[in-house]
Amino acid sequence: MENRETLGTRAARRAKRFALTNQIGMALLFSVLLFLTNVILSPRSLNINAFGSIFALTIMLAIASAGQTIIIISGGGGIDLSVGAVMSLTALLTVGIMRGSEGYFLATLLMSIGLGAAAGLVNGVGVALIGLPPMIVTMCVANVVTRLQYVLTEGKPSGTASPWFTRSMTYRIGGVIPTSVFYGFCIFLLVLFILNRSRYGMRLFLTGNNERAAYLSGIRTARIKIIAYVTAGILAGVAGFLGAGYMNFVRGSTFDTFTMRTIIAVVIGGALLTGGKGSYIGTLAGALLITVLTNCLAVFNMSQATTDMVMGIVLIAILAMYNRTAPVRQ
Repeated sequence: MENRETLGTRAARRAKRFALTNQIGMALLFSVLLFLTNVILSPRSLNINAFGSIFALTIMLAIASAGQTIIIISGGGGIDLSVGAVMSLTALLTVGIMRGSEGYFLATLLMSIGLGAAAGLVNGVGVALIGLPPMIVTMCVANVVTRLQYVLTEGKPSGTASPWFTRSMTYRIGGVIPTSVFYGFCIFLLVLFILNRSRYGMRLFLTGNNERAAYLSGIRTARIKIIAYVTAGILAGVAGFLGAGYMNFVRGSTFDTFTMRTIIAVVIGGALLTGGKGSYIGTLAGALLITVLTNCLAVFNMSQATTDMVMGIVLIAILAMYNRTAPVRQ
């Protein structure tokens, strides 16, 4: 009996250690458990289309979360509340300019990059040079961008993405793997290079860990942060552009809910809101968990308000478990 209790205690200790130290593994485990629960409660959800939808929506959220990952790693309480607004604006303008025509793909892509970069630059200058709180600056930019949607469309969004663009985002290889995986893979390689293989990435982590020490060591921390916000703005613009192709027709504020979801995905993936720690692979795992959870709630006809409430509860739980700072002993 003692041996059994010892083995049980040891297994429980290992399980607890795994849960507390392996956020990526826990995100993947919960994704599987949620999917199985969904299948048990609603067997009709076990089909090829369901797998394809999970793939496609995870890729969309992961692309939108790429810039958020970079900003949160930069530290100083960095966060971007304008992601969803920028995505909605670029998506609206993309379908409004394309109007089903094949000839505006490159023009709308460059426009999306430019608008995202402009929003990111305003955020970066406000945070790094003027010294305003990131939450306040990015919230104000989000409000301006949201109002700009209605000004430019006069409250009546119209237009559709080109047929080729829509096919390139929605076609599924073998009925399961969406071709949008190609776009997601390109973003994945880019962000992975920035964070893990570039000199900028090394300086970004150093700035996030200890901005003062990084500055004293010769790193231009203000420039690092501005580049982080500009990069995040560009990635949000590209995400909105790709989202327009995926959804074909876009309404105002279509992607506004992505703001909270990108933050949750990054935090689930192991990033610290205080900065200096995080990975894009972890963000991918977080995006998968959120997508499976959202899909599970949709199967049971949960309202958007209920979904947002659940997402808020998930964020609070993750912060309570993994983002607490150890107390300092006097």
